[in-house]
Formats: sequence, C-alpha cells, structure tokens
Amino acid sequence: MPDSVTATAPGPVTARSRMRTRLAAAIRSRWPGHLPPVGITLAVTAGTMVSLAPGLLPRTATAQSVLTALTVVVTLGFAWSARFVVRHTAGRIPRTTVRTRAVVCGTAAAGVLGAVVYAGRWQDTLRTAMDVAPAGPGYWASWAFGASLLSAVIVTVVRGCGRLLRRAGWSRALVMAVVAGLPMALFAVPAAVSWGDRTYAAANATADPGLVRPVTVTRSGSAESMVGWSTLGREGQRFVTAGPPGAVRVYVGLRSAPDPAARAALAVRELDRAGGFDRAHLVIAVPTGSGWVDARALRGFGGRFGGDVAVVALQYSYAPSWATFVFGRDSASTSARVLLAAVEQHIATMADPPRLHLYGQSLGAIGGSAVFAGAAEQNRRVCSALWAGMPGGGGPEPGARTAVLANASDPVVHWSLDLLWRPPDLTAARPDAPTPPWLPVASFVQTTADLLGALGAPPGHGHRYDTDQGTALPGCDSA
Repeated sequence: MPDSVTATAPGPVTARSRMRTRLAAAIRSRWPGHLPPVGITLAVTAGTMVSLAPGLLPRTATAQSVLTALTVVVTLGFAWSARFVVRHTAGRIPRTTVRTRAVVCGTAAAGVLGAVVYAGRWQDTLRTAMDVAPAGPGYWASWAFGASLLSAVIVTVVRGCGRLLRRAGWSRALVMAVVAGLPMALFAVPAAVSWGDRTYAAANATADPGLVRPVTVTRSGSAESMVGWSTLGREGQRFVTAGPPGAVRVYVGLRSAPDPAARAALAVRELDRAGGFDRAHLVIAVPTGSGWVDARALRGFGGRFGGDVAVVALQYSYAPSWATFVFGRDSASTSARVLLAAVEQHIATMADPPRLHLYGQSLGAIGGSAVFAGAAEQNRRVCSALWAGMPGGGGPEPGARTAVLANASDPVVHWSLDLLWRPPDLTAARPDAPTPPWLPVASFVQTTADLLGALGAPPGHGHRYDTDQGTALPGCDSA
C-alpha cells in the first residue's frame, strides 16, 4: 500500500508542470510575434521624443497630445515610405527575429519614459519661471491617452484611404482626384478665401459692444473727427478709446481712405485737428497685420512722456499678422514709409515741431525698421525707435537711439527656417525664462508649435510685452 501511493503521487504534479510549461512557451512564442517591426517602433519612438523635446512656453495637455500625434504620424509616414522604397529596389526586407523586436521595443519604451520624465521637469521649470501652476500626473495621463487615441484615429483613416485607392486603382484614383480637385481649386477654394476675407473684415469693422465712441476732440472717431467711427475697424476703435481723456490718439482705418498715400494725408490732417503736432513728442506706431496696437505700449508712452505725447497709427491690413507676414509683408513697410514722409513734410513747416519716435511690434517692427536704409538715416529722421518681438530675431541691434525688446521665450523671435539647421540669434533677447538647448529639426518643430500659444503666455513672456514697450523708448538726448 505505501509503495502504490509513492508510485502514483507524482503523476498529477507532472501533468500540471507540463501544462504550465506549455502555456509559458505559447506565450513566449506568440506574444513577441505580435510586436511591431523594428522600423515602426523606431519611428513611433522618434516622433514621440521629438514632440517631447524642450519647448519655449508651457503647453496644455491637449496641445501636447496633438503635437505628439502629428509628429508620430509624420515619422510613421517616413518609415512606411522608406519601407516601400527598399521593398521595390532591394526586392525584400530582411526579417528580424522575435528577440530583436522585443529588445528594440523594450529599449524604445525606456527611452520614451525617460523623455517623459525630462519633459515633465522642463515643463515645471518653465511654469515656475512664468508663475504658472505645475503640471501634475494627470497632465501626462491625459497626454498619453489623447496622443494614443489621436494617432490611432489618423493612422486608421490614412490606411483606410490607402485600401480604397488600391481597390479603385491608382490611375482611376488619380483621375477621380483631378476631377474632384479642379472645381475645388477653381471655385470652392477662392470662394472660401473670399468668404473668409469678407468675414474677417466684417468682424473687424464691427464695433465691440463694450466700446463707447470717444467724445473728446483729441481722438479719431469723435464727432469732430475727420475719420468716421465706423471706418476705424475694431482694432482702431480699441486704439482710440484707450488711455487718459487728454491723450491724443489718431488712427486711420483701412476703409477710411482708398490707398496708403490718402490714408497718410488724412492722418496728418487729423493730427493737426486733434492737436497732435502741439505735443512735445509724436509716436508713429506701426500696427501688426490686423491693425492691432498693444494697449500696454500706449500706457508705456504715457509713462515715458507724461501727457505731452501724441500717438498715430495707420492700418494696412485686416488679416492676422501671420497671413500678412506670408502674403503681404511689404504693405507694413509701405504704410510706415508714407506716414513718416507725410508727417516729416508737415513738421518741416513748423517753427517748433514735435520730436518723432517710431514704434512697432511683431510685423510692425519689420515694417517700421524697413523704412530706414541704416542707423545714420534713422538717427537723422527720428529721435528714437523701439522694436518689440521682431519675427526671426532680425533687425537692427539695440543702440543709443534704438531699443529692441525680445523675450528669450518668444517663439516669434526664434522662428525661421534656419532653425532647422542652426541655433537662433538671441543676441538682443532678454532672458525672461530658461532657454532650451537647440536641437536640429526638433527645435524647429517645438518653436512652430509654440507659435500657436505665443500670445497666451503671462505678460513679459512669450510674445506678450509689457509697458516697457513705451518706457524703454530712448530720447533724442541719448545720441
């Protein structure tokens, strides 16, 4: 009896062991086989790490998710393109072992985790410098979920479109695309652009309900003004309603006169009527593309010169600054040039003319600085100039009679195509926040993404400048 028990006891134990061994072998043999190819893993990792590279400004979890998804999709596109080229030139792609895929996948996961940790620390560093609440664990959980979901949706849509094209045949698909695209190119796109221009112009021409038409004679748009209140546009109406009651604010909207020369002549007559030439200082403010003049700069002029200053601006576009920068940046310099010439012609007849100053922010800085052939001509024609947030960080260097304001965290100052292969020139920038190290391609991607939130930064950071736009304006005695 004891012998029989001893002989039969190991049976069930051996069966369970064999079952566990087979199950483990099945898991080891099948699970790694479902790992993505090495090229896909590397592409996803590269796209994720590029999106997590150090940026210039704090970013919301949603914005970071969108950036990660887009960079991942782009790198996947490069990977699939390279795979297609290799397959059709070499004939076949060498297969990788399961062990290789597992090692690459594990290494990639570790690399992404390290990038997330570094990105979290960098975000908190920026937020501390700009007095913004830190990003907690929920931030990165939302980022991971949003980036994964959006990437999956985009990849699924793209692959679905690819299957449809293959079923229809590439030649037939090309014909269908041309047939569908011609009406879009000839009718739909121009109509949409025209509608957008009309919509934007109508919105700009509509008064802000919170604005009240000025009653003082020193403002354009008042009852005594030669510039109609309705022709100022929304940005012009905001301009003339800003500042203390006695301040001279002259603004000529895009619809106030038919062309730049006529608008400049109207601005001179309006300055004469409003008493602008009787002030000791006259500031010519070159607006941004939409016609906007920063109210903080106006307050700064008041602090710099007291009440003895007049400010005049000439609108040259309704479009956003980025659209004007791409399609019509010459209009900014043309507007500044004709206005300065008209003002100079008028004050040449005066016995005690005001001192001229020139100011521009963003696209206005490009337009204003293009008026002069060099520093000598600028010093001869105006007392001083101030350029704030000039795109690309270019323009004149700061000097005795030229002030340049450029935040180190301003993506507008950093951005240019040269950023792809060389670091930006931040000689004139002031260190308002930690500046990330320059990385080829990655810095360009990050800066481009930060452009969307450049005006959402706290005052004094990003593309938001404070009253020092006026208080930092030099005087004629600085020469």
